[in-house]
Amino acid sequence: MTQILLFDPLLPWPILAGLAGLVALSLGLAIWKRLSGWPLRALGALLVLGALMGPVRQTEERAPLNDIVLLVHDDSASQHLSDRRAQTQLALDQMRAQLAARPHTELRELRVQDGTGVGGTEMMTTLAQALANEPRGRVAGIIALSDGQVHDVDAAPDLPAPFHLLRTGRHGDWDRRLVVQKAPSFAIIGEPVTLTLRIEDQGEVPAHSGHAPLDIAIDGEPPQRFSLPIGIDFDLPLTLPHGGRNVIQFSVPTAANELTDRNNTALVQINGVRDRLRVLLVSGEPHPGGRTWRNLLKSDSAVDLVHFTILRPPEKQDGVPVDELSLIAFPTRELFLEKIHDFDLIIFDRYKRRGILPAIYLDNVANYVRTGGAVLVAAGPDFASADSIYRSPLAQILPAAPTARVIEDAYRPAITDLGARHPVTADLDDADIWGRWLRQIELDRPTGDIVMTGQDNRPLLILNRVEDGRVALLGSDHAWLWSRGYEGGGPQLELLRRLAHWMMKEPELEEDVLSAEANGQTMRILRRALRGDVGDVTVTLPDGSTAIVPLRETGAGRWEGQYSGPEIGLYRLQERDKTAVIGLGPAAPREFEETIATAEVLRPVIKSVNGGSLALEESIPTLRNVKPGRPAAGRGWIGLTPRGAYETLSITRAPLLPTWLLLSLICGCIVLGWMREGR
Repeated sequence: MTQILLFDPLLPWPILAGLAGLVALSLGLAIWKRLSGWPLRALGALLVLGALMGPVRQTEERAPLNDIVLLVHDDSASQHLSDRRAQTQLALDQMRAQLAARPHTELRELRVQDGTGVGGTEMMTTLAQALANEPRGRVAGIIALSDGQVHDVDAAPDLPAPFHLLRTGRHGDWDRRLVVQKAPSFAIIGEPVTLTLRIEDQGEVPAHSGHAPLDIAIDGEPPQRFSLPIGIDFDLPLTLPHGGRNVIQFSVPTAANELTDRNNTALVQINGVRDRLRVLLVSGEPHPGGRTWRNLLKSDSAVDLVHFTILRPPEKQDGVPVDELSLIAFPTRELFLEKIHDFDLIIFDRYKRRGILPAIYLDNVANYVRTGGAVLVAAGPDFASADSIYRSPLAQILPAAPTARVIEDAYRPAITDLGARHPVTADLDDADIWGRWLRQIELDRPTGDIVMTGQDNRPLLILNRVEDGRVALLGSDHAWLWSRGYEGGGPQLELLRRLAHWMMKEPELEEDVLSAEANGQTMRILRRALRGDVGDVTVTLPDGSTAIVPLRETGAGRWEGQYSGPEIGLYRLQERDKTAVIGLGPAAPREFEETIATAEVLRPVIKSVNGGSLALEESIPTLRNVKPGRPAAGRGWIGLTPRGAYETLSITRAPLLPTWLLLSLICGCIVLGWMREGR
């Protein structure tokens, strides 16, 4: 029970002040004139003023409330290094015991884990959320068990009580880490790209030579070793081996007594793109389809097109030598012998043998395909003639032979079952509404993948691989009808674009491939195959263990699966003879950027509330009570501020004096004063 004196004035305070001034003036005048009854009259006036002020005695029934202590347990990844978990657990047990023995105290435990993405240790965010749910007037202190590496100090809330850091770690800890300072997301295939790397040593570093070995591996291949200076930015030129995603792993061998090797490895994923796609287009004669090819290739700013058309056939007998049929001498030797490997794709559009390209040039084209080049033949009636380019060294690589028959009947191109699975023709518009073509070259003995058919299911588009290269044969020269909208047209530009890019080995158009896409720590596994079913994917984790991921069919020739990796690093995928690699997690995990325990990060927060930082390596501190505003930490101890909070159960108010007694006193003073003056 607690009693408090309150005032509930009957008149406003300014009026009471005026009356008090009038009383003081009257009292002064009475003393000056030496009136004998002035003390009694002064006492009566004071009693009147006191009555007007309305003194009230308030009685409260109070229930004391316990103090609250927040115990923050940092359980992020960096706290699992060395023996920090054991240090933390021992300190937790002793803090719980001390707080349990402290009277009128409640414990609130907070656990801080790794933030999402690259958030790191978000201790201040967790603390702010906890304080929002607690009455600040009851918080007596905050104790954090951590290595001090907190990544959201800027989000620190206004703390109502002392904040103490009980620091894990050892005095002799040291660590070496690899930092990728600069790495592009895209790079041009065949041209060097510069990455900036740095090897840093932290903590109590032992003596060393000033250099450290660095291993570099691309797509899980055997690594190459270099030697880099420590503590200096190093520019490393690198050339990507292929298009699409290149997973590059940099690693530094673990040194003796190093705190962790989790930051000795960095993953960088760079997409390889072609600077310019170089295409050679050879047109045997002017025709509407030639403009279609030219418009398609010229519409892409990334394509360098070399195009020559034979405007005047050599058989025209006008006495002009063959080598003088062009206005400018065309560099056939330079293109087909010396610089043929500079081209990504060669297209023969209705071309037939006319003596302009000797057999040795066409034989070089066949060798170009075997070594990784690509040739596309758009066949017209010339392909079925005696001068067909099939009757040349190109027959070694072409996927079908002409029968010498040209079909002049209208037909509607159709996608085969195999074509519905092939990325070149899959998911095109509805073939039932395509416009018809009016000519087809009959093909015999097809080899490779028939993805489109024409008249009476005869092969129309055949794709094939020849050693390291690719060949496509389109058995018609009427694809241009679609671009003119004949009978509604069709997806001519998309079909020809896909066809050209498949031949130039664009990764997204590979028909038999295993790949994966990363989203944080989850990978989406993609498998595309033309024939048959696929099996489960074996995922090899960074630590060498394996996991089996089943795939489900999501479309014709396409399968998908998902897998969440438990740790950051390079994962290897295998399904039968298909392999792939993918990196999960950031290039440099934030939790392992700084691993040496320190109080410097949290020092501004500690200093603002007179808290302290103590190393658990030395001792576990005891708890003391301190007054608000006083230093709350010392050697071997930390302080908590008792709050003295309470809950009011009931309130009772009563006048300080009974009314009858007060009136009696006032009247008595006045009467006695009058009687005294009357004498």
